[in-house]
Amino acid sequence: MSQTEPYVLTDARIATLADGADGYGMIEGGAVVVNDGRIAWAGALSDLPDEYAAWRHLPQQGRLITPALIDCHTHIVFGGNRALEFEMRLNGASYEEVARAGGGIVSTVRDTRGASEEELTAWALPRLDALIADGASVVEVKSGYGLDIETELRMLRAARALGTVRTVQIKSTFLGAHATPAEYAGRNDAYIDEVCIPALRAAHSEGLVDAVDGFCENIAFTPDQIERVFKVARELDLPVKLHAEQLSHQGGTALAARYSALSVDHVEYATEQDARAMAAAGSVAVILPGAFYTIRETQAPPIAEFRKHNVAMALATDCNPGSSPLTSLLLAMNMGCTLFRMTPAEALAGVTCHAAKALGIPDKGCVAAGYCADLAIWNVQAPGELAYRIGFNPLHKRIVGGAI
Repeated sequence: MSQTEPYVLTDARIATLADGADGYGMIEGGAVVVNDGRIAWAGALSDLPDEYAAWRHLPQQGRLITPALIDCHTHIVFGGNRALEFEMRLNGASYEEVARAGGGIVSTVRDTRGASEEELTAWALPRLDALIADGASVVEVKSGYGLDIETELRMLRAARALGTVRTVQIKSTFLGAHATPAEYAGRNDAYIDEVCIPALRAAHSEGLVDAVDGFCENIAFTPDQIERVFKVARELDLPVKLHAEQLSHQGGTALAARYSALSVDHVEYATEQDARAMAAAGSVAVILPGAFYTIRETQAPPIAEFRKHNVAMALATDCNPGSSPLTSLLLAMNMGCTLFRMTPAEALAGVTCHAAKALGIPDKGCVAAGYCADLAIWNVQAPGELAYRIGFNPLHKRIVGGAI
């Protein structure tokens, strides 16, 4: 069906997510009017305005309609994989032994630097296809495995290319402040000045950057070092995000809040004071259970504090070759509920309306008039089933920009 041909989805149960974390915003016996790629009307079929009565009706046999899913934190563009070191660790090797054998982020940087843009795009496609098969219409993709100017730009070009070969919106994020490469070992400040900031300016000049991210952690960069990158982002009028408080409490959340960050991600070690700061700044807490699971973390994010202070919580895969080789948003929803006791309604909001907010996309993530017609249609009886099942995909159809 063409994107411009108007139609009405009928005989459906609709989780509008218009109420965000307060519930699903359910409509029983619902209808969704789609015209020119957008939602013209949504509500109970019994209330359908007369002007839409003669439009083509597409009955859904009682299926569930939700917003299409959004993965707001991924690293799906990279070279190689780290399955060997996963196996080494499970056979008793220490992280130091893995590193001496050439594993860790060093191996990903090496393999990414050695890949062409075409190879990086081709290698990312199976990971992107898995997300699309789960009902995703928007996927964020970060750089950060090049750690030199040329490769960071190549990663971002590959990310943009993904959106030209699949029906999906790609939001590309510059993550030059991800780690310090071997040639700058012990010289983090020099790396920020000589590589990260020049790479950001070059990427921005090519129109490759939607947001700027960093890794503020005891094994990465300090708040002062990240702030130098954020100042350039502000100069370039780019929004910021931040990996913060994943392994320790370094003060990254407070820094991100001062810069009105779109999101603060991981946040296992965030405090109630951090939650207050995020609430005041309007920053989303992006919860990443795949990394928590993979590295066998024990410090869970402060979900209760985020609820208490009305901090929007998104969920994402954090798909990456080291700490979260996860390519299923449905499994991320289940993990968020099982590991962190998020509710199924919070989990669905986390991969729809709150994920949209974390990417600065105000017209996606809800089923309501005026929103983009990005929808997922599911073979389930109730929305809680999406987070309940493990390794089961009930997607019936995906609609992107009104195109089925």
